[in-house]
Amino acid sequence: MKIKQLSIFLQNRLGSLSKPLEVLSSAGVNIRAMCMADTSEFGILRLVVDDPEKGKEALEENNFLVKVTEIIGVEMNDAPGGLTSVLKIIKENEIDLEYLYAFTHDKVGKAILLLHADDIDELISALQNNNITIVPAEEVYNL
Repeated sequence: MKIKQLSIFLQNRLGSLSKPLEVLSSAGVNIRAMCMADTSEFGILRLVVDDPEKGKEALEENNFLVKVTEIIGVEMNDAPGGLTSVLKIIKENEIDLEYLYAFTHDKVGKAILLLHADDIDELISALQNNNITIVPAEEVYNL
């Protein structure tokens, strides 16, 4: 149920994003979703890949600082208000999200929302209690 996400710490300078992506490509690791956050000095590249262990190993062999974090994916309607309906449940349950990102896929009318919170089990419970579909990790890895 929990998805392993790779977080890669990068210096905020020209070209720093391309190198880890080249490493993953050379290792045969496919990116399923990605999010980049940055400050003036560094960036955090968050990736969901088809083989998290292989991706982590390849990046570390190339001197990247990589952290594996557990996140969850939920299915939401790919329509106006789809995200709002999920966030409303999270707010009502007083869960503090650290970050989120979303992507569409081949399931018509649906998108996947990737979420991270301090208490991931509490987040899962609150969403399941409100009939939100948690997407299995293997389904996301194999999209």
